[in-house]
This record gives sequence, C-alpha cells and structure tokens, in this order.
Amino acid sequence: MTETLCGVVLHPAGHTLSPVLHETAYEELGVEARYDVFDVPAGDLEALLAGQRQRGLRQLSVSLPHKQAALQLADRCSDAARTIGAANTLTVQEDGSLVADNTDWLGVRGSLAGFGDWSGRRALVLGAGGAARGAVYALLDLGMRVAVWNRTPERAEQLVRELGAETGARDSEHDLLVNTTSVGMAPHGGDSPFPAALLRSDSVVFDAVYRPLETRLLREARAAGCRTQDGLEMLVLQAAEQIRIWSGHSPDPSRMRKKGLQALGETAEIVR
Repeated sequence: MTETLCGVVLHPAGHTLSPVLHETAYEELGVEARYDVFDVPAGDLEALLAGQRQRGLRQLSVSLPHKQAALQLADRCSDAARTIGAANTLTVQEDGSLVADNTDWLGVRGSLAGFGDWSGRRALVLGAGGAARGAVYALLDLGMRVAVWNRTPERAEQLVRELGAETGARDSEHDLLVNTTSVGMAPHGGDSPFPAALLRSDSVVFDAVYRPLETRLLREARAAGCRTQDGLEMLVLQAAEQIRIWSGHSPDPSRMRKKGLQALGETAEIVR
C-alpha cells in the first residue's frame, strides 16, 4: 500500500512535536501515512502547496506564520475557520479541492474542560495572531467575556472587532489568562509575556507553549497560587481532530499525550 503524505508547515521549524503525535495516531489506527515537516517562510505557502499536492499531499497542519494565509488559499472552509479568520488544517479532497478547517479552538476548549463552568467569567488573551483567534473563538463559545491584549494595539483591535471580543490591558480583571504568543518558547524559555506582579491567585493560567512544558509564565503562576494548564493538551486535541477530519477515525488522545511527554523528556502528568 502506498503511503499517504501528510505534514506540518511552519517557520522556523525548530523541534515541532507534531510528527510524534500524528505518527503515534497513524500507528494506532493502522493508517499507512507519513508526516513530513516543511520549513517555509511567510509568503511561500502557495508554492509549497503546489509542489506537495503533485506529490500526493492529503493533509497539512498549518502553524506560524501561515494560518491566515492558509484560509485564503482554500477552495472552501468550515464555518469555524471562516469566523476565526485563520486555518490550522488544510485537507485535499478526492476531487482535488482544498478545504480549510480550524481545530485550534477545539484544543483550547478541551484543555479547559477540567476547570469547571466558564460561562460568564472573564478571560484575558495575550496575542492577536492565528492562535489567538482560535482561542478567542473557543472562549466566546464557552460563554466567557473575552479581552485581548497585544503589543501591536491595531492587531488586537482588528481581532476584537471581527470576533466580537473586547480590547484589554495587561492589568485587566480576569479569571483566565491565556498566552497565545511565542514568548517563553524554547530557546527563549526564560522569558514571560506577563508580569508576575499582575498574576491573580484565584485565576487559571493557560500557556499554549508546549516546549518547554513548564514555561516561566506557568512556573510564576503556580508560585502565585494559580491553577495552570500547559500547551501539550491543546496540541494533542487539535491534532486528534485533524486526523479525524482526514481519516474519518478518532485516535486515542491519551496515547498521543504519553508519546508527547516522552518526546519532551517528561514523565509526570500535566500539573494544574
């Protein structure tokens, strides 16, 4: 049987965990597929797609900085991707058409499921890129009041205008703090996007960064008495949904999570 080609596009590639998660799921489901990593600078996504579709590409996970461009290149898209304004999944259909989806928001929602009812509570989202758009959509879907802060105010203003959130400040009142920026990501794991002095002991802090698993933000949040959630759960859940979209079968997230922890060199369960 010929292997199906899937993969992830991002820049810079770094040490993405996505191949480990997807290949674990392929093995579990008995799917003959391989998952490649494509390091593609901003602006070159269309050329990459043209070349890889000729090689038989069936699905592409989309990461920074391509999520908004991916939506524009698709022949059609899911309602969620259209509303969010960004896509993290491109699937080539049997007729050759390209469909864009967004599974990031499901990863965010699933990551927060263990913390109780969020309806009516306040969230502060750091960042205004594709990941932030997915997070804001998820939090609004949970019934939260969502404020967005970004170093470039114009980008935050555009996001809140398009999705129906609010413009926030870093000292905005919040029950949930969500970091969707790359601040704190290896090799700059010593940085934090949020001042420790502003952390609230009664809040939950969710960092979408997964490498390192314990970012400075999460370490300082726990020291302040906050409950925390790292980015691995989001990565696993959004990847599992991508595989379901393409194959029609749902992999076991717990197996993917275990392999992810092993690849990160972690043995402990996620700390909340």
